Amino acid sequence: MEFSIEVPGEANPLSTQTLYRTLTAASSTDPHQITTGTQQLQYWEKQPGYYSALQSIFIDFSLPVEVRHLCIIQLKNGIDKYWRKTASNAIRKYEKDQIRSTSIESGIREPDLRLALQNAVTIAKIVRYEPDAISSIVSKIRSISQSNSRSLELTRALLILLEVIKELSKARLQRTRTSLQAAALEVLQVLGKIYVDKTQIWMAFFDRVGDDEGGVIDSIEQSLLALRVLRRLLVAAWDFPNRSSEVQDFWTLLNSQYTNMLALMANQSASLHDNIRRLVEKHWRQIAKLHLNLAQDHPAGFALLQGSIHLLSVYWNLISQYGETLGSQTPKIPGVGLKHDGDVVDQGMLIMEYLSLKGLQLLRACAKMVFNPAQTFKYQNTEDKEEKARSRELIRVEVLTESFAQTAMQTLITRFFVFRPQDLLDWEEQPEEWELREEGSDDLAEYSIRTCAEKLFLELILNYKMQLVHPLLSIFNKVANPRTTDIFLKDSIYGAIGLAAPVLEDKISFNTFLRETLAHEAQVKQPGCNILRRRIAIMLGQWLPVKDGLDRPLVYQLFQHMLDQYDPLNDLVVRITAGRQLKNIILPFEFDITTFKPYTGTTLSRLIALIEEVELIEHRLALLNTLTVLVQSMEEQITPFADQIISFLPPLWEQAGNEHLLKQNILAILSSLMSAMKANSQKYHQLIIPLIDSSVNVQSDTYVPLVEDALDLWEAVLQQTPSTAVPSLLPLVPRLFPIMEAGSDTLPKVLSITETYVYIAPHQMLSSASTILVPLTSLLNGSKREIIGSILNVIELLMRSALQVGGNEALTALTSHLLEAGLLQTVVGALHGAYEAHQSIGPNRSKTWLDVLVETDYLSLLSRLSLSSPGLLLDAVRAATPNDRLDTTIKWMLSEWFRHLDNISHPEKKKLNCLALTALLQTGQSWILSHLQDLMSIWTEAVLELYDEDNTGGDYLLYRDPDSLKGERETAEEERQRELIFADPIHQLDLKTFIREHMQHAITSSGGTEAFQGNWVVNVDRDVLEEFGKLGIF
Repeated sequence: MEFSIEVPGEANPLSTQTLYRTLTAASSTDPHQITTGTQQLQYWEKQPGYYSALQSIFIDFSLPVEVRHLCIIQLKNGIDKYWRKTASNAIRKYEKDQIRSTSIESGIREPDLRLALQNAVTIAKIVRYEPDAISSIVSKIRSISQSNSRSLELTRALLILLEVIKELSKARLQRTRTSLQAAALEVLQVLGKIYVDKTQIWMAFFDRVGDDEGGVIDSIEQSLLALRVLRRLLVAAWDFPNRSSEVQDFWTLLNSQYTNMLALMANQSASLHDNIRRLVEKHWRQIAKLHLNLAQDHPAGFALLQGSIHLLSVYWNLISQYGETLGSQTPKIPGVGLKHDGDVVDQGMLIMEYLSLKGLQLLRACAKMVFNPAQTFKYQNTEDKEEKARSRELIRVEVLTESFAQTAMQTLITRFFVFRPQDLLDWEEQPEEWELREEGSDDLAEYSIRTCAEKLFLELILNYKMQLVHPLLSIFNKVANPRTTDIFLKDSIYGAIGLAAPVLEDKISFNTFLRETLAHEAQVKQPGCNILRRRIAIMLGQWLPVKDGLDRPLVYQLFQHMLDQYDPLNDLVVRITAGRQLKNIILPFEFDITTFKPYTGTTLSRLIALIEEVELIEHRLALLNTLTVLVQSMEEQITPFADQIISFLPPLWEQAGNEHLLKQNILAILSSLMSAMKANSQKYHQLIIPLIDSSVNVQSDTYVPLVEDALDLWEAVLQQTPSTAVPSLLPLVPRLFPIMEAGSDTLPKVLSITETYVYIAPHQMLSSASTILVPLTSLLNGSKREIIGSILNVIELLMRSALQVGGNEALTALTSHLLEAGLLQTVVGALHGAYEAHQSIGPNRSKTWLDVLVETDYLSLLSRLSLSSPGLLLDAVRAATPNDRLDTTIKWMLSEWFRHLDNISHPEKKKLNCLALTALLQTGQSWILSHLQDLMSIWTEAVLELYDEDNTGGDYLLYRDPDSLKGERETAEEERQRELIFADPIHQLDLKTFIREHMQHAITSSGGTEAFQGNWVVNVDRDVLEEFGKLGIF
């Protein structure tokens, strides 16, 4: 009978029987049973005894594999959550002890490999928290290896130790590393002996060609597991492997066996069973990985290990031999009947290629050690520094010699740069996939032998310029002419010349080579010339950014030609490569729009056709990137071709489906196009606005992947739209508020768009102020300083716009909305907190969260109110602090305000605050007149800062001609900003005149000069009064 769980998890007590039934249900194929079973397990996972019960079911080998597999997965996940002592509902100690000991004992007898692996991973997670437990595993392996235990037990024990070492080698905690290093020597001794014993068994079998193949396979598998453990151990546990005699002994043994294995496989490979041969080849791979890992992680230690120099020569001989086999292969020209012949892949060649690849990577690691050693902040004693210097010198003198560099360059170019038959077969049968693999060369260096060879060549040519340039040019001069017909050799040498462009840019007359050779070869119509066309596109993309004075019109003609889909030699690989490299042709600073303009139309149409033709998303993304660069580089001159670009984007958007990366690139192109076309872009609003609307809708499935690019497009559209075209953009405004409430990383862009809307449609934004201010106010609390600054900029802009479009009446209405939203209350409250903090002293003094810059922005808001009408400021403060007396609030506020002025460094902000405080003299109140000394101090400082040294010039922030701010190529957004800046009182009011007028008003309201002198001026320090008098305001 099938068990079903129909009651809540709380109603099912935990027992082995109910747990087994629940596991059976959760591992069934019935969705209902899976759901209810999973819910029950989630309830039990916090109960004591749950994980030991799981293990008791797992170790019963008679139960179904599916149930046992779910058990071990649950146990593994539980260890991640609850093994730590500090975890809530942590597993209790007695249960941990049981799980730990049982896991090892059952793991070594587990018959199922999949379950054995999961159990090993589980044990590794335990050891991560209890690294000292590794000693018990090593003792168990020692005991098994010394007894006549079944072969399975040793295999499983080695598997457990492998996962443990994997886990510990990734640890960063010093305690874990210390435990690993403490156990490392014992592990090396035990596993080293196992490795030696087992390899002797199976190598002796090969010598006498025995018939116990099953026993040999066990020995090979066990020696391989031991080797995998030791490879990770040697790299992770010893910071200086060369200083350990045990490591040195094993290293010597391993390298000796490595050479013997190579000879063994060369002699007996054909007679070995495929399974045995693959296992032996895995030994090679592991040893080669060990060589490379040590060279990369411990370069000095690797170089100083005995036999490393000889090892590098062994690898170079292997590389050279493999290179000879590459040179002996005769590729067929693609496109002339190349077909797959169905031959079986030569496994021997595959392992040779792998080892040669590791050898090239090893030489690259040595080159990095010598020429670009890794920098470290770790303390190095005298011995460390001496070893590092000695290892670099040893590699430089014994390995990376000048003669080696010349030989290596010759071998790499003539053997490893040349295409192989398989490359050309893939070119013809899978052109897009092949080109994508080749283009991702930075990632391919670990897997592609040709790409790795190119990287090694580049490192050699950069560090041996004097020795390699002449031989390289000698080879180049022999083939750099139309008479050389060996396309493959020419392609490899051109590839080297392209890679070495930064070194050769003043050694080759590339312009002559371009005109006399490349221009001709790019137009030759013979089979195989597509290989050269691809190489020419790459070569030009490498040379044009580093070489000045090239014949750019000729380069543009060549790319236009190579993008022609009707030329049969311009196959898909050639055109994709040309499309990608075109970006490198357009990007350089020397790009001239006028020179490229005659080729724009044809190049653009062929590039668009190529984007529509390719199928792989990666190619479409790369080509769209090229199109984006083209649009940006052409600036306004792209306008005549905009229809051509726009027409193909909607179908491409529909084809993209769920490929959000493609849609992001389409939005990026539209953003660039809108920015380039300026006011002419509004003709496309009908197409673009619905696109923006759907992409920034927080309820849309595409919101998360597209919102950032859609906001960029939205902002670009707004910035280029004239004020007369505003109505079509206003329906998008409500989309801003949900994004603000979401509070994501897009906030800066959303606030920038909001600010742009205030510029472009001040009336409409002011009428919606009550809706806008609510989310802005909520964002003030807890946001970063940059976000708060942007919010306050929007609010200040609303104030300035209100004054410009409706005067004090509009600003009064906006102030009411600020109070309704609670924003002014937040500002006044924060300022009061800052005031109280500044009044307290000592270690227990009050602290304020208010940043200096934020406080400046807060005071600037109050300044706008005061400068417009002091009465408006007083009314706003009274409404924001209904429970306090106005004169009390104003007194502390002025005290904090004057104190903060010294922290304002921005001239415009400083003048604004100075004007605002001066405007308060209109009230004639004692709370401002009592600060006359503070006023005179800031007046003196501001005037000296804004006027010439001799005090004869005018206020330099005073703008009299609005056209003086006009840029050469002003956008609609910049024009609106300029108009509002020009109308700002900061730029319309002369500070001296403003001070003089308000001082005169204060004198009059105080009862005349004598009364003013007797009541207020008398309280001003003589020095302050004297400095103020020098300004000549009175």
